Amino acid sequence: MLTIALSKGRILDQTLPLLEKAGLSVSTKELKSRKLILDTNLADVKVIVIRASDVPVFVQHGAADLGVAGKDVLLEHGSDGIFELLDLGISKCQLMVASKKNQNLNKSTLKVATKYVKSAKEHFFSKGQQVEVIKLSGAMELAPIVGLSDCIVDLVDTGSTLKANNLIPLELIHDISSRLIVNSAAFNTKHSQINDWVKSIEKNL
Repeated sequence: MLTIALSKGRILDQTLPLLEKAGLSVSTKELKSRKLILDTNLADVKVIVIRASDVPVFVQHGAADLGVAGKDVLLEHGSDGIFELLDLGISKCQLMVASKKNQNLNKSTLKVATKYVKSAKEHFFSKGQQVEVIKLSGAMELAPIVGLSDCIVDLVDTGSTLKANNLIPLELIHDISSRLIVNSAAFNTKHSQINDWVKSIEKNL
């Protein structure tokens, strides 16, 4: 039996067609049900649909064999107990530093608002810059406007939200897309079955 953890929302909408091309489908009835473990067209494969930030946790601890999560989530979580198998090339965006135009970012200690605490710290520390990271869950663009922070680290897709709030993208931290990950133990014990799925998905990318 294989269990695949999928991220809710945009990633799910873009992952399901890839899985269907590889021979795995989940019915609309299953997706709309209140069940936590969903049946697929294959008796030996189950799917769970959970918050993106929980996918690597489930995979790391073996509650799911495979998972699909954004690279932003994986950067924050770390790679313990997980192998990254494929870049699926979906849900593309960029993790960037952004701020108001002409904002002074050469301070002795920079205030950075973000939910990507680990990525932000690593980025600025690699430049030798001290930062005070303020963790927010949303409304990131508001932080520099009201003086809560000097800049933000957030995902940027079209850039329209930044522009609407008079912010500009300044530094690219990482290109982001969704990745297929696997539990490291399951990769050994179920290698043949997992490898077949990887090849099927890769063939249809």
